[in-house]
This record gives sequence, C-alpha cells and structure tokens, in this order.
Amino acid sequence: METLISKYREATEQVDPIKYVGHITKVQGLLIESRGPVGVIGELCRIEAPKGPGMILAEVVGLRDKTVQLMAYQETNGIEVGNRVIASGRTLEVPVSNALLGRVLDAQGKPSDGKGGIRADQYYPAMAQAPDPLKRKGVTQRICTGVRAIDGVLAVGRGQRLGIFAGSGVGKSTLLGMIARNTNAAVNVVALIGERGREVNDFITNDLGPEGLARSVIVVSPSNAPPLARLRGAYVATAVAEYFRDQGLDVMLLFDSVTRFARAQREIGLAIGEPPATRGYTPSMFDQMPKLLERCGTSERGTITGFYTVLVDGDDMDEPVADTARGILDGHIVLSRSLAQAFHYPAIDVLASVSRLAPIVSGPLTTKAAGALRRLMAVYAENQDLINVGAYHTGANPAIDEAIMKHGAIEEFLIQGVDEKSTIAQTLTMMAAISGSTIPDEEMQVYRKEANPGDFLRADPEEDPFFDEPEGREAGTTRNHAR
Repeated sequence: METLISKYREATEQVDPIKYVGHITKVQGLLIESRGPVGVIGELCRIEAPKGPGMILAEVVGLRDKTVQLMAYQETNGIEVGNRVIASGRTLEVPVSNALLGRVLDAQGKPSDGKGGIRADQYYPAMAQAPDPLKRKGVTQRICTGVRAIDGVLAVGRGQRLGIFAGSGVGKSTLLGMIARNTNAAVNVVALIGERGREVNDFITNDLGPEGLARSVIVVSPSNAPPLARLRGAYVATAVAEYFRDQGLDVMLLFDSVTRFARAQREIGLAIGEPPATRGYTPSMFDQMPKLLERCGTSERGTITGFYTVLVDGDDMDEPVADTARGILDGHIVLSRSLAQAFHYPAIDVLASVSRLAPIVSGPLTTKAAGALRRLMAVYAENQDLINVGAYHTGANPAIDEAIMKHGAIEEFLIQGVDEKSTIAQTLTMMAAISGSTIPDEEMQVYRKEANPGDFLRADPEEDPFFDEPEGREAGTTRNHAR
C-alpha cells in the first residue's frame, strides 16, 4: 500500500498547479513558433493538437523577442495556428534504476520494447555537466574488449574515449556488437542514434545477442525520428551511463553515431536561424559535441569507457565532424574499406589507429611487444608493392625478411570471427609470440589485480574468463615466446 501511495505522491509533487500557456503563431518546416508561454531554453512543453495525436511533446530551442521557438519530439501533423502551448516547468529527465538492464528506451527515456513500464528510483537530467576535471580519477587500468586488434595493439583504459572512424558498410556496428558481448565492463549502454530502422532490431538480435542484451541498456532514436529526438537520444544514453557509473561500476558506452548526432544539431541550428559555418554545420554543433563527449570518462565513483562511431563522409578523415571528434577523444580506430573488401574483419587499420592511453594502461614489455608488431606491419606495408610483384629478393634486407616471415601470423592475429572471444591472456600470448618478446605474468595480471568489484566483474582468476591460463602453463612462471 505504501508503494502505491508513494507512486501517486511522486506524481503530484511534479505537478505545477499554475499553468503557463502560449499559442502557436507559426509552423514552418521543423520550427514551431508561439507567443508565450514563459519558459527557458530546454524546457519541455505540451502542444494541444486536437486534429492530430491530441498532445505533442516539444522543447524550447530558442527565444526571440516575445516569440518562443520550439521543436517537437514527434511528427507535427495536426498542429494549427492558435493551438495552446503549455509549459511544464521542467527539462528532460531520465527515470533510472537497475531495472533498465535488458530494456530498450526511446529518446525520452521511456521503454519502447513492449515489456511494460520501469520502476524508477530516481531521475537523472539528460542535459548535465561533465565531471569536474580536477576531481576525475586518472585512467590507469586496462579494460577488456575481447577484440585482439584492440586489446593487443590499441589497449584501452577504463574511462577512455575512442572514436571508430569509417565510411558506410565497413563494419562499425558489428565491431560494437563484438565489444558489447565480450567486454568485462559491468554494464553496456548502447546508443543507436539515427540508425536505419532495420538495423536496430538486427543489432539487438544478431550483433548484441541475448548474452549482451542481459547486461545492456539500449537507447534508440532511428533515422526517421525528428532531429530533436535524435539529438536528445544521445543525451539520454549518456545520462543512463552516468547513473550506473555513480553506482561505482565500470560502464561501456557504445555510441552509434556521432555523425548523425551532429547532423541533427545542424538541422536544428539551421531551422532556428543559425548561420552555417564549415560545410553547412552550425556553430552550435561545434559547441555541443565537446559537451556531450566530455561527460564520458572517469569520476570519483566509477568509469564510463566510450566507443563513438564516426561516419566519415566519402572516407574523408578531415571532414568537420571527424576532425572535431578526433581532437576531443582519447584515440581513434580507423576501419579500412580495402581491408573489408578483402574480407579482413574486423577491418581495423592498425597503422592508422592510435590509443593515446595505451602506454599508460599497458606494462612496458607489453608496449614494447605492441611496438614491435607495429614495426613489422609498417615495414611490410612500405614494401608491399615490391613483394607482390616479386621484385624483392630474400636476404636483401633482414627487416623485410622478418616482416614477410611473420605476415601470415600477424594476419591470423588481427582477423577475428564475430562470435570469437579472445581473453587478455590469449591476446598477449599471441602478440608476444609474433614479436619474439617476453611478457611477464605481472603485466598479464595488472588488470585483474586492479579491477573494481561489481556485479558482473570477477576478481578471482579462477572465475574470470578473461584471464584463463593457456593449456600446459602453471601460474607464476614467465612467458617467453621468442621464435
């Protein structure tokens, strides 16, 4: 009975008995203008549309003299001049609790999977400030993605933010699905912003799968949603990730894609009269992107590790969104169309990719092994034309000889099946064997020793699948894989 009463008590506390009302004066394209109500930027309003859906949720996006500029979260069919606009007195908030796990939400943070409502313990603002930079904990511990090319050569730290840069159809969503299934993070928050409607269910069913969905929260705002819904879906996903981070957990935020978020902001900016800047993107886009991306990372309690996909127009890595994102993030993973065409998946161009925090979260000998593997790849790439046409003769250059000899092993290391999981121990063992170096146990186990306890994390090596010992090996001895 008390639970039932508290439910209605919470509802009445959110009701303002005094309504601030305005009236629609103009509807042009995406923009709705009204005379009144009194409101602030970001405030939610309800538009009465008796000839449409009845009630349309909108948000104040601009103020000009006595005119209030609004954008709707849904289609504007049925809105007429003179319709009432009622201010809510609040901004967008996300109901959060542990019951979010395994659920699919819309751009307003409401469940859209048909599984019923979600009991919320509290509400988080969708538009929040990034953590104080002076209070952020340093990124010092490795997180596992289960992808060899990343865990070996592009090591990622808990609380790090990386961009996945690629053109269309190169495997960004598939790579995100692999990370979601295989990571040792406690919770995944997946933001599918501006994706094709068909791809949403495919990602949940095929790329994520039941195993990944069980510890994930999905926020969906498809490509046919209004630009405000696509924009706010990104902030809702980040707010959900912040909730789990504040519980002291390590959260993996998988965001697809930053480019469609930026395009939504451009559509809104142009509609309210902002001047276009670089390639039609408005100044507000360059203002909003760091505000969104900086919310990811470490805090005093937990961490959010972010993978943000960037859809590169025409495979141009210097286009405005890619260039801006690369300057904010802590590293970038480049997917190559030529590798994808050669059926090399994941199509990660290791030589064009970098993790800025890899030397910090990896031990010195692991870093040395990764560097040796990179050098072998660079030597082979530089002389590939000579090798392919048969112009290079064995013995002319020892470095090229070694690169040719180990090329097959490197390819085997980097190519990984969609359903293939690779532990940290397996990844580092293979990399050490290729580079001909030694990685001691203490570097293999740094991640395990410093792991934060959580509902989905296992500190015991006997229980942690990411730290299995290779067959025939006893704990405590040193691995030496020199050929």
